[in-house]
Amino acid sequence: MSSSTASPAEDTAGGGPEAPGARTAAPRAWAVVLASSIGQFLVVLDVSVVNVALPGIRDGLGLGASSLQWVVNAYALTFAGFLLLGGRAADLFGRKPVYLTGLGLFTAASLAGGLAQGAGTLIAARAVQGVGAAVLAPVTLSLLTSTFPEGPARTRAIATWAAVGTAGGAAGGLVGGLLTDLLSWRWVLLVNVPVGAVVIAVVAVGLRERHERTARRGLDLPGAALVTGGVAALAYGIGQTESHAWDAPGTLLPLAGGLLALAAFVAVEKRSAEPLVPLGLFRLRSVTAGNLVTLVSMVGGFAMWYFLSLYMQNVLGYSAVRAGLSFLPHTLAIIAGSKAAPRLMARFGSRTMIAVGGLTAAAGFAWQGLVLDADGTFLGTVLGPAVAMAGGFGLLMTPMTDAATTGTAPEEAGVVAGLVNTSRQIGSALGLTILGAVSAHAAGGGTGKGAAADGYAAAFLAAAAITAGAMLLVALLPRPARTAA
Repeated sequence: MSSSTASPAEDTAGGGPEAPGARTAAPRAWAVVLASSIGQFLVVLDVSVVNVALPGIRDGLGLGASSLQWVVNAYALTFAGFLLLGGRAADLFGRKPVYLTGLGLFTAASLAGGLAQGAGTLIAARAVQGVGAAVLAPVTLSLLTSTFPEGPARTRAIATWAAVGTAGGAAGGLVGGLLTDLLSWRWVLLVNVPVGAVVIAVVAVGLRERHERTARRGLDLPGAALVTGGVAALAYGIGQTESHAWDAPGTLLPLAGGLLALAAFVAVEKRSAEPLVPLGLFRLRSVTAGNLVTLVSMVGGFAMWYFLSLYMQNVLGYSAVRAGLSFLPHTLAIIAGSKAAPRLMARFGSRTMIAVGGLTAAAGFAWQGLVLDADGTFLGTVLGPAVAMAGGFGLLMTPMTDAATTGTAPEEAGVVAGLVNTSRQIGSALGLTILGAVSAHAAGGGTGKGAAADGYAAAFLAAAAITAGAMLLVALLPRPARTAA
């Protein structure tokens, strides 16, 4: 920065001149990165790790198909619904206490779910776990954006956060498979307990936050109720399209209710003195366009994990553990892309790297769709496209997150992080619906491996088209300001 006086955030991030407290500030910055990355890893891991354990849960508790579906839905709906509330709470009450609250809820609910003896207890625990994750997820990002000033230090921190979080999604199948095969399905939830307890202790002692609270500010409760109910109903309605037509009452009613609640939320926010989501944020092109690019990109991005996992297990006959191990190249490619992104962004800019990453991922999706068949092999069918798909998303995630949070004030970091996470969640839900419909249509009702492979291949080709189309939206992002030499 050009100013001769460094801000506290700059000293903490290592972006300003060394101050007398620099020796204690640097460990704090790394404590922030560590806390943010571990929190995001746990949240993303839990989305995928439970899916592998569903057969074990069904057999262990004697659940029917409807109850088993709610083991997944209860987490997904509360997670989607409470993200904005969790992000705003971090702005108002401090990021450290909100982080500890979210992780505490997540850990306690994991313990209750792992010890559950019936469907009701397990589903309730999963719902509370989703609330904890929704409180935790936005604060992991807002910790970074409020601690590190805009510039290379923030970009590197976001790259680490993105790499670790995305690796959690890739590792979910492997971790879930190992825990289920070697121990029992209960350990896909119980494993969060010791990890959560250690992280809570470390954050409580080691993380020092400079948070300036504004006196007598409170949550916008009407707005919170409307946006939570609206987003949850919208996510539920989208999920219903897996088993119901778009015009079926079971789909239309929650979709219409969700849209009405969100419209009422906007009306309430316009009149609120302390809005949950300041609508002025959407006048920032970076926030509006960044979230739009995020949402559409995640529609296609969902294919990589979901359909490839189905292909390896249903067509190639891999066990859950072997399928999880087969995702290691994806994990490594994402980490490599995420770590390379800051250097490339410094040279070419965020807009360029979003486009390059997105088009690389789209090419990987297309490659996967063209080579995927019933007689595929790991080396011939999976490995090459894996590097392109996952590496492209590694290049894409860091500049996309950086762009969507640029230009916002530190006191709004939480709500902006909540918006980014909500865009990801809604995009993923839309991706499952749209690409699932494409896959089912391409399979043509067939039950053999060939029909299944055709369906998965069509889903990847559709993901390629959607991801490439999302890159057209990059033009909406603001151009970076020119700086003097």
